[in-house]
Amino acid sequence: MSEGSICLKNVTLAFGEGPNAVTALENFSLTVRPGELLSVLGPSGCGKSSLISAIAGFLPLRSGALRVDGEPGGEPGSDRGVVFQQPTLFPWKTVRQNVEFGLKLRGLPSEERRAMVDLILFKVGLFEFDKHFPAQLSGGMQQRVGLARVLVNRPRVMLMDEPFSAVDAQTRLMMQELLLQVWSEYGMTVLFVTHDIDEAVYLGSRVAVLTRRPGRLKALFDVDLPRPRTVDVLVSQEFMKLKRSCMDLVREETLGFPWRNEKPASKADGCREALLVESANAAA
Repeated sequence: MSEGSICLKNVTLAFGEGPNAVTALENFSLTVRPGELLSVLGPSGCGKSSLISAIAGFLPLRSGALRVDGEPGGEPGSDRGVVFQQPTLFPWKTVRQNVEFGLKLRGLPSEERRAMVDLILFKVGLFEFDKHFPAQLSGGMQQRVGLARVLVNRPRVMLMDEPFSAVDAQTRLMMQELLLQVWSEYGMTVLFVTHDIDEAVYLGSRVAVLTRRPGRLKALFDVDLPRPRTVDVLVSQEFMKLKRSCMDLVREETLGFPWRNEKPASKADGCREALLVESANAAA
């Protein structure tokens, strides 16, 4: 296997014991190809974040097998970088100190650290803010620091758990473009979890759709859209077709029935359908 491959086979993840146990993923299998950007969609609570935590080494498996580059996934390591929904920066450290933190833990010499941090800060557009503290930055800039902190370690695998969900729409699009740029240049494997269907299709080489909890793989789409991708692709017929396919499956899992093609069997089911559709629309 090439660098950055991820293989999950019949994985079950659960929290707690006995009647109060919650199963996040059950008999979940997925292979992520080396160097691809795989987007993951699914209804809330289906185990997407748990999947990220398991691959990162933060959560033990209840059963099944997880391998990264053919080796059993074990403790967290610098080969797998994680970008969370919130930047989780050290507020008492400057931008530069936050980004170089992992390099210091690895014992790299100061001059080598400086050169590596300079390069990555330049790439994410924060070179002039290296002496600022997180509280002095916007939300989008903080998230760029979080991305830089992962990228500077040159991980084989980058795990991203809804990293752009807390920023405004314009900043989100800029962050997506930045991610595509650095992914194309560095060639690492990216597993990108999101609730946003447009984001999943725009970024992904493939899109995995999960069932509602306990999460299983419901569908896996190839995204046959040209690269490098620009915002123009967001209004193309091919994009809209893929978006509709993903949306139908996610809403089907959210509502618990095929919402577009089937009528409810009874009046009670009709009331339930109306409430669920209203709830799903509000959540979207």
